[in-house]
Amino acid sequence: MQASGLLRNVRNVVHNYTEVEIKVREATSNDPWGPSSSIMAEIADLTYNMTAFPEIMGIIWKRVSDTGKNWRHVYKSLVLLDYLVKTGAERVQNQCKENIYSIQTLKDFQYVDNRDYKDHGKNVRERATQLVSLLKD
Repeated sequence: MQASGLLRNVRNVVHNYTEVEIKVREATSNDPWGPSSSIMAEIADLTYNMTAFPEIMGIIWKRVSDTGKNWRHVYKSLVLLDYLVKTGAERVQNQCKENIYSIQTLKDFQYVDNRDYKDHGKNVRERATQLVSLLKD
């Protein structure tokens, strides 16, 4: 297990996250690969559960508000939201429409890595633009 995974496991225990919250945290982690289709499908199924839904959305909205070096949290949350809007419970889409301003502000997201001067904010801006368009259709 990588150090980042070990640290995530410790945080999961310390913060007493539920199994559902842990799945969402895993799907939206800072790891340099995207969320797996299997975990996104599991989370989409869980959006139909009345208890799990607020846990899912709570972690997603928290991740969406991250900044700077945690740009992957934001990007992966947008990827997951896009998937959930298309395949999850209708209330995902309703909540996203209610919070569309939070997504729209990400169209201006900025983060340039100091090491390689790569504009990682561009990925977030593009994904936010796509999701806003989807929600307005």
